[in-house]
Amino acid sequence: MSANHRRISDLARLLPSYARGQSSATRHGLRMQGACGNARCLDGKETPMSVARRWSIPLLLLLIAAGCKDQGAQAPASGTSGSTAAPAGGAGATIGAALSLTGPAASYGALQRAGIQAALEEVNAGGGAKLNVLIEDDSSTKEQGITVFQKFINRDKVSAIIGPTLSNTASAADPLAQQAKVPVLGISNTAPTGITDIGNYIWRDSLTEAQVIPGAFKKAQEKLKFKSAGVLYGNDDVFTKAGYDVMQKALADLGVKVVGTQTFAKPDRDYNAQLTALVSAKPDVLVVSALADNAAAIVTQARQRGWTGAMLGGNGFNSPAFIKNAGAAAEGVMVGTSWNSLSQDAANQKFLAAMKKTGVNPDQFSAQAYTGVIILAEAVKQAGGKTGREDINAGLAKVKDLDTPLGKFSFTQGRDARHEPSVQQVKDGKFQIVQ
Repeated sequence: MSANHRRISDLARLLPSYARGQSSATRHGLRMQGACGNARCLDGKETPMSVARRWSIPLLLLLIAAGCKDQGAQAPASGTSGSTAAPAGGAGATIGAALSLTGPAASYGALQRAGIQAALEEVNAGGGAKLNVLIEDDSSTKEQGITVFQKFINRDKVSAIIGPTLSNTASAADPLAQQAKVPVLGISNTAPTGITDIGNYIWRDSLTEAQVIPGAFKKAQEKLKFKSAGVLYGNDDVFTKAGYDVMQKALADLGVKVVGTQTFAKPDRDYNAQLTALVSAKPDVLVVSALADNAAAIVTQARQRGWTGAMLGGNGFNSPAFIKNAGAAAEGVMVGTSWNSLSQDAANQKFLAAMKKTGVNPDQFSAQAYTGVIILAEAVKQAGGKTGREDINAGLAKVKDLDTPLGKFSFTQGRDARHEPSVQQVKDGKFQIVQ
């Protein structure tokens, strides 16, 4: 029995029985349990439901608070939260990682977690400072991202934060870290604005859409010779809207005529009306800014409607989940990427070997997450082994030409990433780099 469980049981013996009929209180109490982030706060024979039926709202909240008090040490290493610890005995830093392990961006979060865990094995096996990473699910939402950041900052007292997965969430949660002077390293936030311009404690290793899309579209036009485009984008997400803005400018700069523009929302699953309108305009190419789940459905439905032309995607397409869900419809889709999977650089080969050991097929998101841990370890090194928040923030400013799976990595003066992007295309069910 855990210390939490014993605490709860002791309290239970002191409490009077409670009248039935508190269904609303029960539901509220369970939500509060979820807010503490530990499904094991109440377990065994005393299930949450049975506790709620017996005790009043104040007493239930008292139990929940007691149960949540020291949950961090018991968080599982898998699922939607967990802790990946440094070896015992080594001084080190505790890092929080807010990842989208559920919700529309779950396919990215799972790969990011794998990348972080692979990098930690490498870092903690070295002779430098050790890192301990607490992983929490931001649920792909602003609201949960804020809750997770508050936990990291105020309760876990982390030295730095990795994430969150989506720019949409970062735009809401990062200001909390900035105010508390906790350095944040975004590993997949690609919105050109509204991230690092929040303040001097916000950094990222992910290239922005503005750094990737123009070059990708230029290379695609050289190969495909397109002169007109139909555009479809998600208008309810910072990331997909920002991607559209960059795409629109890139097409204009290339002299490509946009013959039609359509929008959708993340919960949408039927895009036939938008695709019918775009296809009827007879563009040379379809251009889409969407998260992976939406992207797969859009590409599939476009093929089902007889579209045989080329398609260009934004950063949201950069996931094996897109190819898996779209199947044969994904063949030929082109997308810019911040990770060259074919790079023979030693750092990339080490990353590929580490991911192979995990049994996870690597992608851009796992490469960026892996790189995030390597960068934070370098920041601690640059800070002379000190792990305070200010120390790590100062150390990040000194990271320069670091060997990573993304290539030689440095930060710009604005704390954005600086390294070379690439272009990839789906061939034979896999992303392949376009030379």
